[in-house]
Amino acid sequence: MSTSTTTTSHAGSTSKATGGPKNSAVMEKKGNGKNYKGFVAGVFSGITKLSVGHPFDTIKVRLQTSDATRFSGPLQCLLLTIRHEGVRGLYKGATPPLVGWMFMDSIMLGSLTFYRKFLHRTLFNPHHTFASPISFAQSDIPLQNGKLHKLPTLGHAMAGVMAGATVSFVAAPVEHIKARLQIQYSNKKSERLYKGPVDCARKIYKHHGIRGIYHGLSATLLFRSFFFCWWGSYDLFTKLLSEKSNLSVPAINFWAGGLSAQVFWCCSYPSDVVKQRIMTDPLAGGLNDGTRMFKGWKDAATAVYRESGWRGYWRGFLPCFLRAFPANAMALVAFEGVMRTLP
Repeated sequence: MSTSTTTTSHAGSTSKATGGPKNSAVMEKKGNGKNYKGFVAGVFSGITKLSVGHPFDTIKVRLQTSDATRFSGPLQCLLLTIRHEGVRGLYKGATPPLVGWMFMDSIMLGSLTFYRKFLHRTLFNPHHTFASPISFAQSDIPLQNGKLHKLPTLGHAMAGVMAGATVSFVAAPVEHIKARLQIQYSNKKSERLYKGPVDCARKIYKHHGIRGIYHGLSATLLFRSFFFCWWGSYDLFTKLLSEKSNLSVPAINFWAGGLSAQVFWCCSYPSDVVKQRIMTDPLAGGLNDGTRMFKGWKDAATAVYRESGWRGYWRGFLPCFLRAFPANAMALVAFEGVMRTLP
């Protein structure tokens, strides 16, 4: 992220904002030890991401979980949704992520900041004598050849995987409930199995317990392991834009955030398709929502290929790809801006 906010960011971008490397180092030291900032800024990131991206997400989920007989493509899905359900139909299932994304981005970006700092002071610390619990708690950052030591791109990528695994335990139930609400196509509440997110969670818990709420957790963990690509590429784009352009810090955050999100989705999308199929698979039992189709991830992945071939793994990719840039670019601008603003 920005140099003024974490111990592992890019001095180049902060130098433009503060006037030089010396000021950058001073700001870096001032920002150390304030782990709460990442969690607070993540709340604003989640709200921004939901506001911009949820309509795209609704189209994506509906395409991922239906066959070509219902929707021929994203445009038809969009038009039919608005025609039969109004614009509000695009925001179906928005309540869980409205609350969930605030917590999810808070945990994801807050833990990302923490893991970057942890890796910076331990595994990637050139001064191994500093890599102790006592030195980790200190605010000073080891210097290398008189310059501020920065976390390498591999460290950013590793921190991304660790943050992805951490947030999965919050994301799995939120995305599970959201997905089930998004595939309720009727505009009449009386014809829907679930009246809303609370009713959905209550019914699933009643008949399937906590395991039912966390249905799809393993698929969520696999999907979020691709955060390696997201945060590794975010670091690369940030460095490149800082060195090769005269963009302002918020502009660098915007472009690096949007481009890295698209890299992430290009790498992870097939796993997301399988995850959505698992999360919308009938749970059966007392819910009376249909017959269970998939015993595990392999069964869902095989079913996608059997139904549509390799193209099935990319169904709904266009709205997802279009959503990735603006939603995540604005979310990271919000995150980085709040990080720079907080004391």
